[in-house]
Amino acid sequence: MHVLWKDKIVERDTVKIDIEDRAYQYGDGLYEAMRVYNSKMYMFDEHFDRLDRCAKEIRLDLPFTRAELKANLEKLIAVESIKEGEVYLQVSRGVKSPRDHHLPLPGTVEPVLTANVITIERDVEAQEKGHTSCIVQDQRWLHCNIKSLSLLGNVLSLNEAVEKGYDDALLVRDGYFTEASASNLWFVIDGKLRTHEDGNLVLPGITKIKLREIAKSLGLEVVEKAVPVTMLDQVEECFASNSVHEVMPIVEIDGKPVRDGKRGPITKLLQDKYIEATL
Repeated sequence: MHVLWKDKIVERDTVKIDIEDRAYQYGDGLYEAMRVYNSKMYMFDEHFDRLDRCAKEIRLDLPFTRAELKANLEKLIAVESIKEGEVYLQVSRGVKSPRDHHLPLPGTVEPVLTANVITIERDVEAQEKGHTSCIVQDQRWLHCNIKSLSLLGNVLSLNEAVEKGYDDALLVRDGYFTEASASNLWFVIDGKLRTHEDGNLVLPGITKIKLREIAKSLGLEVVEKAVPVTMLDQVEECFASNSVHEVMPIVEIDGKPVRDGKRGPITKLLQDKYIEATL
């Protein structure tokens, strides 16, 4: 298996990560995960824009340009002969020895890029059947708009849901839904799409960008405002969105079906239009 390490395509077993790499010691770095359709990265520019914004937020100088990253990832996809898949990349701030909480001065460490690509196929069965979920208190940090490597809060939230027998966790902070464990969260209430406004409590999703465009083209109203848990009995449909799973229906919350416990018509319409947009 080949991977991208710094600016080279190499065999995976030749990669060496230093034990004092700040990603390993602090989770000090960023990541992106994007889909590949027909050997092409989907919405690469939007992913790069988010990566660049997050890098500025954490004062990390990316060690590549947009064009350089795209070219290297395209080479990796070609070398691995990927048609339908997922690219995962991460950028560590680099190695600082001895270990020190302070951010290194600019130019004193070299950021480290790693990336791999795998084959995945659209989970048509899950997209039709939908996921079950439960409410979990959102105890993550207050910089959820940064796509940080520090994902322990998300991991623990999902694990809590899985241990209870559910597929996913719907996170709630101060009585309002924020996100699912690794996805933006959407509700249909009174025929309108509702999702949490972008800000420090949620990650501005790339799939969310595309769904906004699709909704506008369909004449669907999108209300970007946090939904309180007290409105749960008014929810007609619910779904989660991210680049890997696209549009995933949520058909059960805390053991109670959403509507009739089946994928709703608006969710199905958005699924179909999103898939069309990837062709």
